[in-house]
Amino acid sequence: MARLPGPLLTRESAAALHAARRRGEASWQGSLDLGRSEETVALRDDGFLWRGEPRPWPEGPLKERTLYHFDGVGWAPVQRFSGSLIKLVPSAWGPPTFEIDGIKMLPTARVSPWDDAAAKVALVEPRGRRLLDCCGGLGYYAAHALAAGAAEVRSFEKNPDVLWLRRLNPWSPDPDEPAAAGRLVLTRGDIASAITTLPDGHFDAALHDPPRFGIAGELYSLAFYRQLARVLKPGAPLFHYTGSPNAKTSGRDVPGEVLRRLEQAGFRAERRLDGVFARRLGPHRR
Repeated sequence: MARLPGPLLTRESAAALHAARRRGEASWQGSLDLGRSEETVALRDDGFLWRGEPRPWPEGPLKERTLYHFDGVGWAPVQRFSGSLIKLVPSAWGPPTFEIDGIKMLPTARVSPWDDAAAKVALVEPRGRRLLDCCGGLGYYAAHALAAGAAEVRSFEKNPDVLWLRRLNPWSPDPDEPAAAGRLVLTRGDIASAITTLPDGHFDAALHDPPRFGIAGELYSLAFYRQLARVLKPGAPLFHYTGSPNAKTSGRDVPGEVLRRLEQAGFRAERRLDGVFARRLGPHRR
């Protein structure tokens, strides 16, 4: 999964570049990779130089809550539509979130999506462990697991447009980068079916961050949880994100439902953070 080269522009960073040019400055220093680094870019009448490569000025104003990449012709939004609109969205924290049809997939209101992922990964203590990352998304779980010393991270993501977002997002881990050192295996595939091909008792820990129940109910099913129990070693920890969708309007307790089904599948489970933390018990229950 080679990363796509090029800076990312927001309305704010484009405005800062233009302001420096209007002041007559020859260069501008700042971040064009969402806070991962800072660099100096030379300013010209027809655009700017990014790492020695010319980039034109954007034509017209840029939109709020939108990231732009240079597609070889002009500045295009980092979004795709193939049945659903999937969009990489900047955050005040630096690391972006993403949306599917306007629904935010990662938290940004009170915490950075990067820090939120770090807290959840810490629950499963990945150092030296083989980790199953069921729904890879932007890869923030995988990035923190690698940084914490996981021996192996096996990650699945079925949506090709989300995988494309990862190639443009500087915060997403790249399996081909030296930092991954062959420890990250990212597979395009649906974990609901792919899990049936994984070996018994292979993983020491798991992270499960599925879409909402209404979109992917199969990933909340007893059958899927039994597969999780099968591929995990006894004692292996699991964090399962649930949120509390429609809790106030419908009165439905999704975390409670998940907890009960996990216990039926062979886990000891409890509510933790915005989901359920569980441990695999003894032999798989059929």
